[in-house]
Amino acid sequence: MLDIAFAKPTLPKSGALVLLIAEGETPSGLWQQADEATGGAISRAFEVAEFQGGKGKSCAILAPGAGLSRILAVGLGKADDITPRILEEAGGSTVAALSRDPAATVATGALKGEQAAAFALGGVLRSYRFDRYRTKEKAEDKPKLAKLTILTGEVPRAKTAWETQAAVAKGVAITRDLVSEPPNVLHPAEMADRCRKLSDLGLKVEVLGPKEMTKLGFGALLGVSQGSVNEPRMVVMHWLGATGTGRKGKEKPVVFVGKGVTFDTGGISIKPAGGMEDMKWDMAGAGTVIGLMAALAGRKAKVDAIGLVGLVENMPSGSAQRPGDVVTSYSGQTIEVINTDAEGRLVLADVLWYAQEKYDPKFMIDLATLTGAIIIGLGHEYAGLFSNDDALAGQLHAVGQSTGERVWRMPLDDAYDKQIKSDIADMKNVGGRPGGSITAAQFIQRFVNGKPWVHLDIAGMAWSGKDGPVTPKGATAFGVRLLDRLVAEHYEG
Repeated sequence: MLDIAFAKPTLPKSGALVLLIAEGETPSGLWQQADEATGGAISRAFEVAEFQGGKGKSCAILAPGAGLSRILAVGLGKADDITPRILEEAGGSTVAALSRDPAATVATGALKGEQAAAFALGGVLRSYRFDRYRTKEKAEDKPKLAKLTILTGEVPRAKTAWETQAAVAKGVAITRDLVSEPPNVLHPAEMADRCRKLSDLGLKVEVLGPKEMTKLGFGALLGVSQGSVNEPRMVVMHWLGATGTGRKGKEKPVVFVGKGVTFDTGGISIKPAGGMEDMKWDMAGAGTVIGLMAALAGRKAKVDAIGLVGLVENMPSGSAQRPGDVVTSYSGQTIEVINTDAEGRLVLADVLWYAQEKYDPKFMIDLATLTGAIIIGLGHEYAGLFSNDDALAGQLHAVGQSTGERVWRMPLDDAYDKQIKSDIADMKNVGGRPGGSITAAQFIQRFVNGKPWVHLDIAGMAWSGKDGPVTPKGATAFGVRLLDRLVAEHYEG
């Protein structure tokens, strides 16, 4: 992870200097000192480039003198409109622009300590790389930026704020690592083992294998996994930051559930070959829950939280589940399997029922790369949100806007239930193409048992084919910051 330091404002004598400038701001402080030290190079460059500090604008000056390798001015927009999200994106764009410089110093001007930490968070998130399997990458092709020193008049406040932000950044990195791993490495047992290692953060981790789940009656989840030689797991992670004990009669926990299909061929209803390699990240919902629990533990959140992930591999074989099979879920409800590629909802069915029955949660939020239909509807800009609780849905929408991990509420209605009516069982697992993401959510809702609940379909958001402001191309860890902020703003004691 990019090394972050905070220091009092002093003009550096070497390396790259970053100036954060609000729109219409006049030269002062380190900006003015640097301009004088470089013989007016900054003023001349700004005039030529017509740089005025507009949001998202930047101006680079190479070899300006005074021992500096370069000066990068980053515009923040109007001073009264600067938000943590704007600062995070400025940090991300800064790191992307300075990848060839070993170290950089950032002058924050009049920004407060918390604002300096927000800038640092964006820089760290953007600096992420997954290069574990690159054995022949040339040194000149690797980014060199290793340290970002942020100058601020509020060093102690910045350091305190960064402790929290660093824990969140660590959670994001954990999720991105998991989602990026190849499926021959990250099968259900391996993913469960990585969860166990998070006990070092103070999480209590339980792992249930096939025997335990068979005894419980997880017929829906086990049906998905039966075609694979890689056995399924369910992992339960506990963070008891509010009560410390989790005893009944204390605070009800908040519960997060993730779909963890470590590779999805579609099973007997096999997917086309083109693009199937992307199905290594069909466990991104589970990856997000794992990273979120690590973030909550890392920053010692004052909340009781439970994270559950159902981990399976969906493969075709002689023992695989067939279209037409009927399975009995943990809830006792029966499901006719019409399409074995609609497997994520089967996994969630058992895990959600277990979660609400065992933990009596304040609410449940599940995340899943569930349907291609949500991508048709929302593209790669918003995750689909389905909920039976207006207040919880509203809270998520608001924190989505502030973090940049945006969600859009989709309808739930009894009329859609007709599409998943089965002739021989309580329901079938698909309802046809019309409203595909909605009928999937309607299916999941049958296993919520009336508890406050949100389903986030993150199929369009878990992986990015291009660089974003704070997200390099690849695994995004969508949902970690969204849900951490939800807890921080609304559910910590």
